[in-house]
Amino acid sequence: MRPKRPAPYSYNLRQKVINAIELYGIPKTEASQVFHVSRNTINLWLQRKAQTGDFLPKPNHRPGNNHKITD
Repeated sequence: MRPKRPAPYSYNLRQKVINAIELYGIPKTEASQVFHVSRNTINLWLQRKAQTGDFLPKPNHRPGNNHKITD
């Protein structure tokens, strides 16, 4: 059995962190300490926003067979 992945951070928290950095000019290191989120995670969120226009979490499931009998 595969171990479960941890739940992603809420969209609300992501939004607060990104707004603190982009709108209020708080340094990433300070935002990391205030919101208890790693600096690497903040960098990933900012990178995803630059690429996709948003910082939504990735889907937390793997594609594939769900092993349900349909008939």
